[in-house]
Amino acid sequence: MNVIVTGGAGFIGANFVYYELRTHPEDRIVCYDALTYAGNLATLDEARKAPNFLFVHGDIADRPAVYELFEREKPDIVVNFAAESHVDRSIENPEIFLQTNIVGTSILLDACRKYGVERYHQVSTDEVYGDLPLDRPDLFFTEETPLHTSSPYSSSKAGADLLVQAYARTYGLPVSISRCSNNYGPYQFPEKLIPLMILRAMKDEPLPVYGDGLNVRDWLHVDDHCAAIDSIVRKAAAGTVYNVGGHNERSNIEVVRTILGALGKNEELISYVEDRKGHDRRYAIDPAKIGRDLGWQPETAFEDGIRRTIRWYEEHEAWWADILSGAYRRRNEARG
Repeated sequence: MNVIVTGGAGFIGANFVYYELRTHPEDRIVCYDALTYAGNLATLDEARKAPNFLFVHGDIADRPAVYELFEREKPDIVVNFAAESHVDRSIENPEIFLQTNIVGTSILLDACRKYGVERYHQVSTDEVYGDLPLDRPDLFFTEETPLHTSSPYSSSKAGADLLVQAYARTYGLPVSISRCSNNYGPYQFPEKLIPLMILRAMKDEPLPVYGDGLNVRDWLHVDDHCAAIDSIVRKAAAGTVYNVGGHNERSNIEVVRTILGALGKNEELISYVEDRKGHDRRYAIDPAKIGRDLGWQPETAFEDGIRRTIRWYEEHEAWWADILSGAYRRRNEARG
């Protein structure tokens, strides 16, 4: 099959590209990415050596370019990872989130209708559900939880989800949606919590923790997430929504202390800073439905996954040093 992966030069998208190349070598994988600040073409260096992989530079919000891509590649499956995804940036500049996450999604859906794609999959987030109280550990997000967003980012993702479901109902487009908890693992952009804390701790720099550090997230290793998406795309009925979680709830301060402990660093590096606006207190996913329907279960315990992730960043200094220096953007421009 021909599979288009949008946003495949970003963190989760790139890991999905590598997952597909490993598990479905018979398929052709086309990565379509705009190479915005969070995209790094160097992440795909190994993938670009594969004969069944192609990188195409382009924006999902560029309708003529998207149609040209679909006309040429004739995809069977489209998996949309392309999104602006950083909450802080959405608070500063909401418009770009609406353009990419909603308008871009609508253009992809129109292309799927026009060219007869067999499955469109929308990669969403648990943030579309809002948050849960810290004093109710018995509560979890299910697929039936109402959407209740807190930021321009989560609102744009919820809007995209609703648009996907509308295309299924109005046009009969074969779609699926996954809503995942917080991911971690290789190739994650250094602005996110876990890589930011790893790199700062490695350099003995202060570790900024929002508010009281008690905000709770469910952590999912990116390899487990990729396996879930692959199962949904290839085995799930059209029109289904699945929550994908890791059963690894941790407060932010617990995550930071775990990283410091693994690196043998002193907790005096922790620096509490002013809390983020509209900062959700707790996310927790109930992934029972995907387990029942597709047999998927997360395989990576947080303690094992975080050690592997720390080791990856220790062994790939050239990758993250280029990001911190900005050199990766020049390389993107030269090679994209």
